[in-house]
Amino acid sequence: MDDPKTNSVLDEGNRLFLQGKLREAITYYDKILDENPKHISSLNNKGYALSKLKEFDNAIKCYDAALEISPDDISVLVNKISSFRKQGNFDNALSICNDILNNNPKYNIALYHKERILFSMGKYDESIQCCNIILNDYPENGDVLFDKSCNFALLSKNDDALSFLEQAISQGLQYKIKAKKSKIFEKLSNDTRFKKLIL
Repeated sequence: MDDPKTNSVLDEGNRLFLQGKLREAITYYDKILDENPKHISSLNNKGYALSKLKEFDNAIKCYDAALEISPDDISVLVNKISSFRKQGNFDNALSICNDILNNNPKYNIALYHKERILFSMGKYDESIQCCNIILNDYPENGDVLFDKSCNFALLSKNDDALSFLEQAISQGLQYKIKAKKSKIFEKLSNDTRFKKLIL
């Protein structure tokens, strides 16, 4: 049963977290964990705060403690994927993505992490396949359209890259700025169509 006192401490921790006061937020999560070491939300939120502070090993310890209590907690699993990904530990991140997707093949958050991980591993064709599954349900997802464009650019499939970049830009001008700044599109810098897109 939820304890009102615990909830108010958790709310205060979350409020500080949202203000970017991560260390202070952790002290509130620790207050709860001192009394109830198996409080999943506090373990998960503490892990997330530690991950934001780039303390990935400690973040993963929090997630593992939470997963011992509730092995299928999607929120904790996704945060663990994120920490592994930021550490460059792509194999472990990919393994958790695949476990989630085996049970729930259209879970878009896991698919999104998976396409990003595969991209980082240089598996551009596989990354595009994940993008396609997401875009079947969300054809106007600018982030995924942009990622798909980057994959095609790195495969030197320039026409496809530019088509998806154009679609991404139609979802938001931030993708025009991202394309301008991205090294991925450097080799297209003299391409007339690319120039028009980023003007």
